[in-house]
Amino acid sequence: MNNRLRIIYQKLKKIKAGAFFITSAGNISYLTGLLSRDSFLVISEKTNYYLTDFRYTEEAKSLLKNRFRIMEVSKPIPEVLGQICRKMRCKKLGYEEKSISAATFAKLKETLGADRIELVPVEGVIETLRMIKRADELEKIRRATAITVEALKFAKTLIKTGIKEIEVAAEIERFIRYKGARTSAFEIIVASGPNSSRPHHITSQRRIKPGETVLVDVGVDYNGYKSDLTRVFFSGRISSITRRIYGIVREAQNKAIKAIKPGVLIHKIDAAARQYITRKGYGGFFGHALGHGIGLEVHEAPQISSKETNTLKENMVFTVEPAIYLAGRFGIRVEDMVLVNRKGCEVLSGSLNQ
Repeated sequence: MNNRLRIIYQKLKKIKAGAFFITSAGNISYLTGLLSRDSFLVISEKTNYYLTDFRYTEEAKSLLKNRFRIMEVSKPIPEVLGQICRKMRCKKLGYEEKSISAATFAKLKETLGADRIELVPVEGVIETLRMIKRADELEKIRRATAITVEALKFAKTLIKTGIKEIEVAAEIERFIRYKGARTSAFEIIVASGPNSSRPHHITSQRRIKPGETVLVDVGVDYNGYKSDLTRVFFSGRISSITRRIYGIVREAQNKAIKAIKPGVLIHKIDAAARQYITRKGYGGFFGHALGHGIGLEVHEAPQISSKETNTLKENMVFTVEPAIYLAGRFGIRVEDMVLVNRKGCEVLSGSLNQ
């Protein structure tokens, strides 16, 4: 914890800012170890403040009292920040440009401007730290992933002709909570038949028909840490084209995973899968990135895409999810989570043949 804060202090010194106003829920949870709910942080070498309201003050005081000064907020946040900055004689305040609304920023600028306090954007410092998972984080991610693997095995038993997509999703939601998840990490996707060609289909009242593709995308929240896995099931006998495309997607994923190891440029991982799909004639039917970092948020750094210029580092965790979508017919996506290790990577979600 102290090391993380020291890195932030160093950044503040570099930009000559007296404090850093943090609004991202993921970053707040990362720095405090407490699930962020309607809270904010002000980080400085003088004092670290945790700002929240009456609903969460008791919890914060119990868990954070020795590391942060807890302030129960009843006034608008810009006024509170002005008060803190004046107390610390801070004339330059860092803020998270990507996680603050335009309206809040305008109000901050108006309120702090009266005291001649300059706002400066600070991006990527905490997100960069979060890319490399610690042992305690990996333990939670492993448990979240294990629950999700169990949930997908359970989902397979539910897939049958006549059942509604929404019914399958509801049973999965119930299952993951019984297994220890706090909640689902995102709205569970159950996409049958032509709906499976829509990458982020909204689970519907549609009933599954015989011989259809059924795509199930599930993630759970376990003590704040997330998982994200996708499997494709079939309600009966499948066509030869479906079988062929499923095989292409599986092999594309295998090629990407084999290319993973520390020091490799991230865009090359995306290319390993995408080039194979293209060679097989379906390059135009894989329109999203190969994957994304995952931890306190479902989507976080690094992005596993053709545009990412960073290299892989040990203890990064991300998804690998190649896909082929044939509009109006069906879609195949297989998604697993991997942990970069010294030799290459570990597939956290287990065997690729599940």
